[in-house]
Amino acid sequence: MTLDFAPSARSTVGLEWEIMLADPASGDLVGRAPELLAALEAESADERHTVTGELLTNTIEVTSGVGDSVAQAVDDIAQAIAAVRSATDPAGIELLSAGSHPFAQWYDQEVTDKTRYHTLIERTQWWGRNMMIWGIHVHIGVEDQRKVFPIINALTGFLPHLQSIAASSPFWAGERTGYASNRALVFQQLPTAGLPWPLQDWAQFEGYLEDMVRTGVMADASEVRWDIRPAPRWGTIEVRACDGVSTLPELAAIASLVQVLVESFSRALDEGRTLPQMPAWYHRENKWRAARYGLDARVIVDAQGTQLPVREHLAQTIDHLAPVAVELGCAREFASLHTILDEGASHARQIAVADASGGDLGEVVRHLIREFRSGPESSIDES
Repeated sequence: MTLDFAPSARSTVGLEWEIMLADPASGDLVGRAPELLAALEAESADERHTVTGELLTNTIEVTSGVGDSVAQAVDDIAQAIAAVRSATDPAGIELLSAGSHPFAQWYDQEVTDKTRYHTLIERTQWWGRNMMIWGIHVHIGVEDQRKVFPIINALTGFLPHLQSIAASSPFWAGERTGYASNRALVFQQLPTAGLPWPLQDWAQFEGYLEDMVRTGVMADASEVRWDIRPAPRWGTIEVRACDGVSTLPELAAIASLVQVLVESFSRALDEGRTLPQMPAWYHRENKWRAARYGLDARVIVDAQGTQLPVREHLAQTIDHLAPVAVELGCAREFASLHTILDEGASHARQIAVADASGGDLGEVVRHLIREFRSGPESSIDES
């Protein structure tokens, strides 16, 4: 199987954000996307951003155009959210984002009426119907197909860092799971989801796709659902491991980290250096640790098995790569990663609200609604 990798400008940025629709009184999810999407999709036709549906009718996804910088892509997302609010506010619908809804039940949700979604549910059954998960996707342009898998393999070493700072699904169907990102472990139950296979070049990827199509696992490359995957249609590497973050500044910070990492690896390849790789079993363990402990995780950081607190290693990485962020024009967003390290990710804020309210998950939802509208400053102090 031959698969083209589209031309793409180096280190450009594209963002996708899955957003929940909720009833303002109860905080429960509402499946009202179909009544909003026709007008929203038409209104975004001439804009840089897009507004579309997702697997469940309780979700709207907003996407940016191709950004020359993180700021440009984030601005697209902000405009898309404003457009969505122009429809949801009059309709009495609130917006929020996290990796999971604190108390909603899967059996109350409706699947969007599209063939590909019905096919997915028919195949995956209980696990597919349980996909009450929301995430962000970050695309970074790569100008040379030969760089794609060396960069993916090196970037996989930073998946626990990305997963930890985005972790926002500590509750599931009304239960405190004990995990910072329960979404990470639920999502990997789908066929072709989870960690990327450690392929070395594009030819191996084409061979993988040929095997998967021939054996009926998937129809085409769009059904590869790895935590990091090539996006051949766009000429990008796409990071899909992160929970849906609760605020726009967090989205910007995570996007800047992905952009800076990809650019730094690309520069190393330009200089003829070999990018670092770790054994697959270390990546699997790191994913579990990040899902379980979030920013309190201790992760494996090299092929020799060195272990460090993820906060410490990420802080070192931020300081080391700060000059690259300056050159890419995302220094402000990149520096704000320190704020997440210092103040905690969404999973910690949600748990703090639950503890302060005697375990009231309705209050956690109200907290998430406030954060999505106003930012992380309106969190537990206003609960």
